[in-house]
Amino acid sequence: MDKYGDVLKLLIEAVKSNISPAEVKEALVAVSANLSEEPVLESSYNIPVGISNRHIHLSQEDLYILFGEGYQLHKVKDLSQPGQYACKETLIICGPKGAIEKVRILGPCRSKTQVEILEGDSYKLGRGSKPRMSGDLAGTPGITLIGPNGSLQLTEGLIVAQRHIHMTPDDAKRLGVQNGQVVSIEFIGPRGGIFNNVAIRANAASALECHIDTEEANAMGVNSATKVRIIK
Repeated sequence: MDKYGDVLKLLIEAVKSNISPAEVKEALVAVSANLSEEPVLESSYNIPVGISNRHIHLSQEDLYILFGEGYQLHKVKDLSQPGQYACKETLIICGPKGAIEKVRILGPCRSKTQVEILEGDSYKLGRGSKPRMSGDLAGTPGITLIGPNGSLQLTEGLIVAQRHIHMTPDDAKRLGVQNGQVVSIEFIGPRGGIFNNVAIRANAASALECHIDTEEANAMGVNSATKVRIIK
C-alpha cells in the first residue's frame, strides 16, 4: 500500500480502536513528513513545443570558407534555448539528386558543422540520414554547402534530428525523468497522438521545450501554442 493508503488505513484503525487523538495526530505528522519528501511529478500538458525547419550549424573555420575570412554572422532573432539564435545568412545544400536553397544558419558557431534536414528532404537531395541526436555525427553522410564566397564538401554531418526535450536538471526531477532517458509524449487536439523515442536532454544551460521538426508537427496538427506531456 502507498503512503496515501497508509493515511487512510491509520484513520480507519483509529475509529475502530481506542487510539487516543494525540496518538493519531503524532502518526499523521510522521506520515505527512514522508509524503513531503517524495517528488511531486507533473503529468499535465505543460511542456511547450518548438518546431524546427531544416537548418545549419557552422564551425568557425567553415563559416570563413563559405563567407570569407573574419566574417561575422548577423543575428535575426533569439531562439528559445539560451544563447542560440537564427541568423540572416542562408546557404544552398546540394546532394547527388538535387539542391535546397535558403537553408537558415543558426548561431553561434560550433566545433563541427552540422546540417539538419527533414526526412522528406532526403528524396530531393538523394541523400538522407537516420534520426540522430545533435552532435552525434560519426558515420553520418556528407553534403555540399554553397555560400557567397565559396563551397564546401562535408564528409559527414548530415542528420535528421531525433525529437527531444530540453530541460534543466530541476525540470527533470520535477517531471520524473533523467538525462538521456527515452520517453513517449502525447499531444491533444483533432490530430493529436503519441510520439515515441523522444530523448531527454537535461543540463543547466537549457530551457524547457520539446523539439520536433515541421513534418512531425504537421502530422499531429501542432503549432507554437501546443503543449505536450510526457507519458513514458
